[in-house]
Amino acid sequence: MEKKYSGPTTQDFIPIKEIRDGIVVLKDGSLRAILLASAINIALKSAEEQQAVVMQFQGFLNSLEFPIQISIQSRRYDIKPYLLTLERRIEQQKEELLILQTREYIEFIKWFTDSVNVMSKKFYVIIPYSGSNMIKKQKTNIIDSFFGKKKETKKSFRESTSKFEEQRSQLEQRIAIVKGGLSQFGVRSEQLNTEQAIEVFYNMFNPGETHRNIPQI
Repeated sequence: MEKKYSGPTTQDFIPIKEIRDGIVVLKDGSLRAILLASAINIALKSAEEQQAVVMQFQGFLNSLEFPIQISIQSRRYDIKPYLLTLERRIEQQKEELLILQTREYIEFIKWFTDSVNVMSKKFYVIIPYSGSNMIKKQKTNIIDSFFGKKKETKKSFRESTSKFEEQRSQLEQRIAIVKGGLSQFGVRSEQLNTEQAIEVFYNMFNPGETHRNIPQI
């Protein structure tokens, strides 16, 4: 008889309880907001401009009264959707010369991507807010599980929602501070919504699967 696995599951190692309104709620009750930030090609700037950007970034970090985390995700660029688009264009073309040139271009793209690892990079800024824990563990017994205490459950839900809104308000103030600080040296940033935040974590824990890309800014 085959034994069923009774050990820990993947969810046990992921500290995320839920993602609500673009806010990541951890199991300990703390919140996280994720900003997608644009990149600066500092190598194309002059020495004076490079020094200015570095000093502005240093000043931005020193001005913060709370910690942030900067995460960079590098993934091999999926060129298949682009190649499919070119294949469709071949079907729509009527001129032989354009068809030939498009096919040669497709072959070049395939050769280039096989020879060189074309990587896509995304830059995220994670902003935390801990405050007081909004999750309170409640003890239940068998009788409660059958008959329940609906009034207490509703009250607990209201308290949890109220606590979440209160903490989100504090977190949004931090988000505004970070976005303003980044914009001072030319970095644009946008907060991820719920779907985009889920996509980030899905891609992180499933690196080998085809995934939708988070839009660039």
